[in-house]
Amino acid sequence: MTFSNSPKEIPQHVHTRLHELREDIQHHDRLYYLKDQPEVSDSVYDQLFRELQDLELQYPDLVTPDSPTQRVGGILLDKFQKVQHEFPMLSLDSHVKVEDVRAFDQRVRRELDIESLDYIVEPKYDGLSVELVYDSGTFIRGSTRGDGRIGEDITVNLRTIRSLPLQLRDAVSVPQRLVIRSEVYIPLKDFHLLNQRLTEAGEEPFANPRNAAAGSLRQLNSRLTASRPLTITCYDLKSQGSDSSATHWDAVSKVGKWGLPIPAYRQRCRSIDDVIAFHAAMESQRDQLPFEIDGIVVKVDRYDWQQALGEKSRSPRWAMAFKFPPRKEVTKVHQIMVSVGRTGALTPIAMLNPIDIGGVTVSRASLHNMDEVARKDIRPGDTVKVERAGDVIPDVVARVDVPGEIRSAPFIPPATCPVCSSHTIQEGPILYCTGQTVCSAQLKGSLELYVSKGALNIDGLGKKTVAQLVDQGLVKDLADFYTLTKEQLLSLEGFAEKSVSQLLEGMEKSKQTPLPRFIFGLGIRNVGAHIAHVLATHLGSLEKLREAKKEDLERIHEIGPEIASSVENFFQEPRNLVVLQRMTDVGVSIETMEISPLASHQPLAEKTFVLTGTLQGFSRQQAKQRIESLGGRVTGSVSKHTDYVVAGTEPGSKLDKAQALGVTVLDESGFVELLGSQP
Repeated sequence: MTFSNSPKEIPQHVHTRLHELREDIQHHDRLYYLKDQPEVSDSVYDQLFRELQDLELQYPDLVTPDSPTQRVGGILLDKFQKVQHEFPMLSLDSHVKVEDVRAFDQRVRRELDIESLDYIVEPKYDGLSVELVYDSGTFIRGSTRGDGRIGEDITVNLRTIRSLPLQLRDAVSVPQRLVIRSEVYIPLKDFHLLNQRLTEAGEEPFANPRNAAAGSLRQLNSRLTASRPLTITCYDLKSQGSDSSATHWDAVSKVGKWGLPIPAYRQRCRSIDDVIAFHAAMESQRDQLPFEIDGIVVKVDRYDWQQALGEKSRSPRWAMAFKFPPRKEVTKVHQIMVSVGRTGALTPIAMLNPIDIGGVTVSRASLHNMDEVARKDIRPGDTVKVERAGDVIPDVVARVDVPGEIRSAPFIPPATCPVCSSHTIQEGPILYCTGQTVCSAQLKGSLELYVSKGALNIDGLGKKTVAQLVDQGLVKDLADFYTLTKEQLLSLEGFAEKSVSQLLEGMEKSKQTPLPRFIFGLGIRNVGAHIAHVLATHLGSLEKLREAKKEDLERIHEIGPEIASSVENFFQEPRNLVVLQRMTDVGVSIETMEISPLASHQPLAEKTFVLTGTLQGFSRQQAKQRIESLGGRVTGSVSKHTDYVVAGTEPGSKLDKAQALGVTVLDESGFVELLGSQP
């Protein structure tokens, strides 16, 4: 096959056929994704799509940005770029009570000084709000809401949504610049199929369609986004050019004529009574709808009246959300189970006699934490009220008192982890497993932390590789990591001879590790990188840390009761000690730190420093280490709690903030003098 790079060499019939194929595919996309009225079978559609792909492969100069083939994901992003919205994306005030909705209507009519007005109502889709920008009818950018003024550019991922036209119809009548507000969501049928697919693959299912849509749109790999059943509806037109509409109804109708999907079931209401009736009708139909909604949106129709009413800092004064009350049903608890999450938190789950809530069969519900179980006094055998507001795992709202019902004994929180049998500890309302190094429920997170840059810093072990090691049973605790062989690593997806050699070299190098990094890498609850350094500089060795009692730890500056308890509990768990011994047996040697005899004096204890600019006699790291060796702490930002700002040459904005807050500023000579005055 000969590939042509010059459009002049391409026969006219090729141009014509490419145009026909794109028109036909876009026509079938509109029928299938917008109207649910397909004219051709999937096989015929696929045949057209393959023909277009083949022609564009043969004539790459003729590929256009709005071609249906350009929807297919495959672009990998490092991160999402920030983008400023052309118009602020505001939130809506929400109401559940009818009297609050009537009060909204009274305020609107009073401020406009009118007797009556039209409202536009539509279902409140439970998805992710996005801004779309079209230039000359071509989709050029899409972004998330973000903070309402600045969002994330997700154009690449939005292009994968089949129901979103990349080129608008009737382009001659479309204004030069269009800014459109939309909601991306996943239909319920597709959501359940997606969760089924994830569960079968051993992955965590999404809690609800909204989370699924948001998670899918924020993927850095657009191919994954393309695999998700996303769709979109457009509910507002923010920029219309010279040919603007007088009402919201007319503007959105115009959007629909250009080929964009617009909200189903929208309606014009002549009074607030009609709005309330529409709300009741939508609530009664809610379980039959093909998508999840949590209420309706109510908007003043006329644009001039919207402008007269204006906006508050975060929400328009001319619109509101009229929410549905959560769904509730009554059933029995036949058992209380405990699940263990990635952080080691133990969550009680009520196993229920199956009930239907909003068209979904529910057989389990969250009890959140052990304190909630005690507060609500939920026991096996109790009759309970269950609430579902779109989540896969609903909530147990309360126990229902049934006369004559014989109750079982109160639920007792487990003393050991149901996954690894390590002992559990209570921190606030949450019960935790202390077996961070051995608990399979926590193992992926523990290993990810252990090899991270702040800890052992082992290259070549990303999240995906860690998951393979755990899922294939190659690593059952942190010590297993050092027993991995070349053959085992070569069996992993994405590994070859060179990458395996580099990984093994990094693993061997990590066996000689500074004490602060190793302490941090163990994943002891409440012990971050800074606290790990504090513990290391005060105790000097892992052995002394292991032997330290809670009261000893609390004498160290910055170590409070919660951190002290976490450290003591970690080293009191026999399974953690077994893993640490096994690591020693395979050659892991943790470097000890020399402790100055005067370290306990801590002359800079409770003093917080911020470094800015360039110091001549110290590197930034040397200055930090000197401060910390005297008990001080170095942070990255200036606040009213900062004691000193050390300013070198060419200081940044931190100096200005320090002066504004009245924080003591030291130049380099003043800093040296302060250090020299300490023992």
